[in-house]
Formats: sequence, C-alpha cells, structure tokens
Amino acid sequence: MKYYLIAGERSGDFHAAHLMRELRGQDAAAQFRFWGGDQMQAEGGELVRHYQDLAIMGFVEAATSVLKFRGYLKQCQADLLAYKPDVLILVDYAGFNLRMAKVAKDHGIKVFYYISPKIWAWNQGRVEKVKARVDKMFVILPFEEEFYQKFGYNVDYTGNPTADAVAEFQPAPDFYDRNRLDPTRPIIAVLPGSRKQEIEEMLHEMIAILPGFQEYQFVVAGVSNLDPNYYRHFERNGIRFLFEQTFDLLSHASAALVTSGTATLETALFGVPQIVCYRTSGLSYAIGKMVIKVPYISLVNLIAGRAVVKELIQSDFNARNLLDELKTMLTDADYMARIKAGYAELREKLGQQQAARKTAELMVKYLKEA
Repeated sequence: MKYYLIAGERSGDFHAAHLMRELRGQDAAAQFRFWGGDQMQAEGGELVRHYQDLAIMGFVEAATSVLKFRGYLKQCQADLLAYKPDVLILVDYAGFNLRMAKVAKDHGIKVFYYISPKIWAWNQGRVEKVKARVDKMFVILPFEEEFYQKFGYNVDYTGNPTADAVAEFQPAPDFYDRNRLDPTRPIIAVLPGSRKQEIEEMLHEMIAILPGFQEYQFVVAGVSNLDPNYYRHFERNGIRFLFEQTFDLLSHASAALVTSGTATLETALFGVPQIVCYRTSGLSYAIGKMVIKVPYISLVNLIAGRAVVKELIQSDFNARNLLDELKTMLTDADYMARIKAGYAELREKLGQQQAARKTAELMVKYLKEA
C-alpha cells in the first residue's frame, strides 16, 4: 500500500519513523512519501519537505507566517493528490494537519491520525473537525481516550512510544570518555528545545545560573538539525554541548532544566528530577492564557493529574527563580523523593505496549477491512 505521512516537528519525525518501520513489518509492499525529517528519511521513501521549514512557535508567530503556511498547504495538497495514497497518516502538528485531513477526506483518501493534536488543552471545538475528517485516531496519552469519548468519538490508545523508546534504550558505556566529561562531577542536563525560536527564549536563562553550581557539570543537549555553530554564542566556561545524545545525557544526569514539550516526559521516564521551563512572546502568552483549558503545561503533570514537577512559566521563568528552585531540588531529599514517586505513578499509567507496532498492526488491519 501507499502511505503519505506528515510530521511537522522533530518529535513527530522520531515517532513517524518508528511507525514507518513497523508498517513495513506489517506490509512488505509499503511505499512512503512524506513531509518530515532525517529519521523518517532513514526509513526510506521520498521526503518532500523537511520539518525545519514548518517550525513555528507561538500564536503571534504563527499569524505572521500565514502566507508561508498557506504556500506549504498548497504544495502539500497538490503533492498528496498527485501521489494518490491509500491513506494519509498525520502526526500531531494540528494547524497544518487538520487542514490536510479535510483535503484528503474531500478527495476520498482515508485519514489516520497518530498522536492526537493537543485539542484537549485548547480549542476543544476542533474535536468536531477531527470527527468529520479523521477516520481513525491513535492516541498516546491515557487520558485522551476518555477525553474523546466525552464527544462521542472512539479512539485507539496504543501505548506511549516515548515510554517504549526509553525502556529499550541502552546507555553508552563510554559516555564520559567519549565526551570528555568528568565522571566525578554530577551532571545538570539542559534541554532547551529543538527550534531556534524556543532556544533563544530559554537557553540564556538556563545557563545564567551556572556560577551557583560549580560542583556540577552543565551539559546542553544540542540537535543536529541546527548548525553547530549556532550554539557558539551560548558558550560559557564550564558548559558543554552534546549533539544527538539526549537519552545518554539523561541516563547520566542528576537533574535537568527542560523546555516544555516531549522532553519533559523523556526526562521523567529516565527518573531525572527536573524543572520545566517555558517562555514565549508576551502577546502569545496572553492569548494562550485565554484559550488554554488545562492546569499544567508539562506532559508529566498532565498525565499524573497533579503537580509532580515545578513549572516556571513566562515571568516566573528567570535566573533567580531557576537558581532557587534547582538548589532546593538538589538539597531537599524529601522533595526529590516526591518527584520520583510521581514518576513511578506516571510509568504505571503509561504502561509499555510497543506503541508503534500496535498502531501499525491496527492501521493495516483497518485498511484491509475497508
């Protein structure tokens, strides 16, 4: 069968690549064409456009990029209809993908959605668009199944692929030697995000507190989709940058400073106490405050249903607060224990179900039944 996939960001590229591998295991004749990234490209098929071109952060930023966004939609629509796939598989990235879902539905192409857009957080009215445009939804957070059921829409919870990936990971035995790190000094992992816009907002504050933690090594998780030279203007004495080693870094870290996103869940699943950080433009934040319907921004707290980790958001995200919170976390044993107990609850809720494989099996089953 012919599969057309759209992943608009780094985490979507990761999860879509795993899904493609499992789809090929279920369908030996699988052909792929996609919008995504390097990891999807490594699985074979034709990359139409890289997700780096699509990365936009914040409400205002999205509005100012509307012409570029429309141009990409037109290109994607023409390419999809020319390819004539058996199914369009969408991965998160709601603004773009829900529009493409309508295009596909209007032209008789089956639509599957893997990793639900976060419509439970804001703009819950989009559920009606999902119901009208998406044939099958495959969710990765346990509370999403109940959320959709409230609107009379049945979805498949297939487990969480991040939990699977962390469980399968084997740390590199030569991590310290390979990266010229001191094995006698504990590591503070710094995960500032994968897009320039969010890194600019987050990283300067995150590394500003280094002088208060001289006994620790601050190690920043860099990403290869950005030019390594880009990180040079963040360089300070005592800070190291590692690229494409996030899981290894987390497996050796004592604590972490993490920009809100999938990385907060990864950090929790590695059992690393963390502070969740987030800041965007003032106007984007004001709009977000009006429309967001959930009490937390981190996946850790959302899945747990309570404040397991500290969230420093917008004006609360500053070097003073970050320094105070990190010192408390590193020195208060009871605080550390509460975080780790919350992580244990989180792992139990997520389970380990080989999410990508289960999703691929269901997708091929549904397509054969059609």
